[in-house]
Amino acid sequence: MIMERKRTDCPALPPGWKKEEVIRKSGLSAGKSDVYYYSPSGKKFRSKPQLSRYLGNTVDLGSFDFRTGKMMPSKMQKNKQRLRIENLSLSKGKPDLNTALPIRQTASIFKQPVTKVVNHPNNKVKTDLQRASEQPRQLFWEKRLKGLRSSDVSEEVLKTMDLPKGLQSIGPDSSDATLLSAIASALHMSSAPITGQTSSAAEKNPAIWLNTSQPLCKAFTVTDEDIREQELKVRQARLSLEEALMADTLARAAESSRDPEGRAP
Repeated sequence: MIMERKRTDCPALPPGWKKEEVIRKSGLSAGKSDVYYYSPSGKKFRSKPQLSRYLGNTVDLGSFDFRTGKMMPSKMQKNKQRLRIENLSLSKGKPDLNTALPIRQTASIFKQPVTKVVNHPNNKVKTDLQRASEQPRQLFWEKRLKGLRSSDVSEEVLKTMDLPKGLQSIGPDSSDATLLSAIASALHMSSAPITGQTSSAAEKNPAIWLNTSQPLCKAFTVTDEDIREQELKVRQARLSLEEALMADTLARAAESSRDPEGRAP
């Protein structure tokens, strides 16, 4: 077998050390190479463990690449990470699932081997554009609104409005007051229409089928009658406000027409 030998200095090791690369020129293994190292005294080393035992603590070979003869800091980092994972697995007393033979984890007396399929050609990764552009919302975040009350300047609690009968809350520990706060927050934070949880599965298990962009209430529909009732309430509120403003204007005019001693002219 014809071989080509190249011997060069190795700067990663102490002065005088040589690296030899033997390239095979013929035979079935033509093109492959073997790497050896020679000490200043001419001793030959065929592997990194032999080299480590000989040098001892004089040279840190943790990041030394035996084939290239160079220090590779990234390789040392990978080795430390691998050792840390292995030590963690040993401390837990569990086998490494990536290298252990797959065994069916059942209550059977005899362990039955199974076929482990890592990937499948028909599998496709689905991307959700909405989740990629928006930050995920906390599940059941409306519970943080529970117990909050509005008050005036005298710290007297204001009376809240009553929800229509068509709005029914769902989810754990939900109430009408919390639902009212959730709907108000949804109207304030988003311009999308409020429809409630359109999926009927959300009523059975909200933790799985919940639409976080909608408040915790059953699906509802706003009818024309509901709109007319709301318009009537707004009209009545505006009339009451107009009367209050008119009374205030008359009172101010009457007060300004009085003399300094508080008597009418």
